[in-house]
Amino acid sequence: MRDVLLIVGLVGAFAALSTVHVAIVFGLAQKEPRWRAAVAFVVPPLAPYWALRSGMVVRAGIWIASVVVYAATLAVAAI
Repeated sequence: MRDVLLIVGLVGAFAALSTVHVAIVFGLAQKEPRWRAAVAFVVPPLAPYWALRSGMVVRAGIWIASVVVYAATLAVAAI
C-alpha cells in the first residue's frame, strides 16, 4: 500500500508540475519580452520566478508546491 501511495504521489506531482510548467511558458509567450518563454522552457527554475514577476501568482505557487511534493515523495521513496 505504501508503494502505491508513493507512486501515485510521484506521478501526480510530476503531472501537475509538467502541466503548470507548460501553462507558465504559454503565459510568458503572450507577454513581452517573448524570449523568456523559450528560456523558461529549457531552464525550469526560471519559470516560477518570471511567472511571479508577470503576475501569474497561482501558476507559480502550483509550480513551487509541485516541486516540493515531488521532492519530498522522491526522498521518502528512496528510504
